[in-house]
Amino acid sequence: MKERPEKTRAGSEKALGSDGSRSSGAAPLLGVHVSIQGSVSLAIGRGEALGCTAIQIFTKNANQWRAKPLAADDVRAFKEARERAGMAVVAHDGYLINLASPKPALLHTSIAAFREELDRAEELAIPLLIMHPGAHTGSGEDAGLRSVIASFDTLLKETSGYRVKIAVENTAGQGTALGYSLEHLARIVNDCAQPDRLGVCLDSCHAFAAGYDLRDPAGYDAFIERFDRLVGLQRLTAVHLNDAKKGLGSRVDRHEHIGEGMLGLEFFRTIMNDPRLRRIPKLLETPKERDGTDMDPINLGLLRSLISRQAPRKTA
Repeated sequence: MKERPEKTRAGSEKALGSDGSRSSGAAPLLGVHVSIQGSVSLAIGRGEALGCTAIQIFTKNANQWRAKPLAADDVRAFKEARERAGMAVVAHDGYLINLASPKPALLHTSIAAFREELDRAEELAIPLLIMHPGAHTGSGEDAGLRSVIASFDTLLKETSGYRVKIAVENTAGQGTALGYSLEHLARIVNDCAQPDRLGVCLDSCHAFAAGYDLRDPAGYDAFIERFDRLVGLQRLTAVHLNDAKKGLGSRVDRHEHIGEGMLGLEFFRTIMNDPRLRRIPKLLETPKERDGTDMDPINLGLLRSLISRQAPRKTA
């Protein structure tokens, strides 16, 4: 694995958010994954209704390989709505894509599908496309990681000039999924031919399920410092805030409502007040409903309530 380029401490502390802002005084970028049902442009209004300053969307049906082209009117309406709202928007790729697959046909189809995801994000001027690195399905972790890196090299070469960046999301490590360790993320990002077009999205549930204990400030700080050492905080481009249904190191990817899972409320208080992550979009992927109640406003409200009105806590 290539060594990560040297950086200044100031560069570490001023990681860019998806809106490109470095301002520490603006409102935190906080929101949820929202539906694009009806039109991609409607996602902005759905985020506004929840008071979101950031949202995550799929640009197509996540359970299908292909999609009809985006309509020019929808693209224009989406851009106008986002400009009006001043909202940070990130995209997530579909569930079928596996860039680590050892099966040539599936890998070829996955590369083509991910290229389409990049095309759609670029057309919508969405600056970040979040993806899971995939599963090696028996070929071994080394082979799977090499496949992901080679796929990225091909895709980034084909899309030279695109502004959209790829954010590799950490996983819980369920089955043969890659990306559950910081070492996996560092290797993928650092070994690609164009590392400047890659970033990382951290999922709190996935990290906890993979064995990283974030429940108290000391454990959280140790994890962030290790991330900075191996990957670099300047490459942290998004955070998924999810509590975990299962225990530490369970390798089970099951999200829970904020403060109701095994991670607990203290972690969310800590991360919501970390000045290093203030301008990084933080997005909920918690269950949408419970007993007929819309849970997004409740989970968002709880996260907002945890933000300290005093000076943020000092970090190492």
